Amino acid sequence: MVALVTPMRGGVSPDAPVDYPRLQQLIDFHIESGTDAIVAVGTTGESATLDEDEHCEVLRRIAAFAAGRIPLIAGTGANSTVEAIHLTRAAKEAGYGACLLVTPYYNKPTQEGLYLHHKAVAEAVDIPQILYNVPGRTACDLLPETAGRLSRIPNIIGIKEATGDLTRVARLQSLCRAGFLLFSGDDATTLDFILAGGHGTISVTANCAPRAMHEMCSLAAAGRVAEARAIDARLAGLHRDLFVEANPIPVKWAMARMGRMEEGIRLPLTWLSPQHHETVRQALAQAGIAV
Repeated sequence: MVALVTPMRGGVSPDAPVDYPRLQQLIDFHIESGTDAIVAVGTTGESATLDEDEHCEVLRRIAAFAAGRIPLIAGTGANSTVEAIHLTRAAKEAGYGACLLVTPYYNKPTQEGLYLHHKAVAEAVDIPQILYNVPGRTACDLLPETAGRLSRIPNIIGIKEATGDLTRVARLQSLCRAGFLLFSGDDATTLDFILAGGHGTISVTANCAPRAMHEMCSLAAAGRVAEARAIDARLAGLHRDLFVEANPIPVKWAMARMGRMEEGIRLPLTWLSPQHHETVRQALAQAGIAV
């Protein structure tokens, strides 16, 4: 599944406009490339720089562009429970099949606060919901024990675990209800996450190399390890170098070099620093992507 970028125009500015024609083209690109689902307006989609109205409008436009051709998951997390409920309702109204809810960032809730927050959203909006744990960005860590408690809520169906800690797969399996879905949120460890029993990934790399990521994950899930590792080796540079600066700075630069979008990003994010251009260009070349 791709953690989709939100293409913008106008370079670096506080209010770079969303480029809807390019957004439609990106959705077509992923459908043609075999991407299994689109995750819209998450971290990679610059959810933090869109206001609530824009966030909901981008979700509606993506649903209209996709027109039922590919499963859609909406990023609807927020550090306010009320705002998370509002965004999740908007996603359900727009026709999304599920929502991805990042843990409330910055305010550093307790484990009980995390449990009550996600429980409140799940009870308020009857739509399948996926937890999203990325402590490197949120300053809070949804522990496996708390995920296990939340897995007992019927419409909380899985977790995106982005710590890169592969020991968490077995821990989550032991604590969560049967059938609870485990998705990697760390491209560099996705292959081993799937081999350890995970069900897939929500990927930044898939923006640039969707078909290769789909094939690698499918092969890993089928136990064809050598073939999966061969593809993953080609993608290793992207897994690493799309994070030389804060996501989505490098991936938007890469997508612009690929001709998939214009240069556009919202402050306080900036365009990729010149000293990293060759690094990301080489990672694209290693993956077989001409720029």
